[in-house]
Amino acid sequence: MNYADIKRVDVANGPGVRVSLFVSGCTHRCEGCFNPETWDFDYGKPFGEGEVQTILALLDKSHIRGLSLLGGEPFEPQNQGPVLDLVRRVRESLPRKDIWCYTGYLFEQLAAGGVGAHSRSLLEMLDVLVDGPFVQEKKNLALAFRGSENQRILDVPASLRAGEVRLAEEYMA
Repeated sequence: MNYADIKRVDVANGPGVRVSLFVSGCTHRCEGCFNPETWDFDYGKPFGEGEVQTILALLDKSHIRGLSLLGGEPFEPQNQGPVLDLVRRVRESLPRKDIWCYTGYLFEQLAAGGVGAHSRSLLEMLDVLVDGPFVQEKKNLALAFRGSENQRILDVPASLRAGEVRLAEEYMA
């Protein structure tokens, strides 16, 4: 997997101060995407152990609330393995940090294991999922933590327990 960027301080892609990983590769190719260069799976640099260690060190600070995963598309089948490995390491080393993920796929597809070999396993490791493709016609700059009105901010553990979508209401305003 390649990655486009590791933001050491991000306040736009989830609550509080966060570390964000922007992976490369996306087949959704949403019109109006804010990051179209990341559609290319070869864009950026290879993601490896050095980047994992960098992310863990950045997260291990009291003022950092958590990790956000964006892209590109973290749930692209070829990205799932490295992203899942990273998330597992964060959970093991820093269990109090929250993990958000942005995806163009829908929760229902991921929960059913319908996108790649690790979609359900990766989903189970997340706290919050912002799902759905960006839709240019539904773009709304007033929305917190999402770009278009069709996108949902989901409480992943509650959704998995219920077997249906549970919005993370505190972030939907």
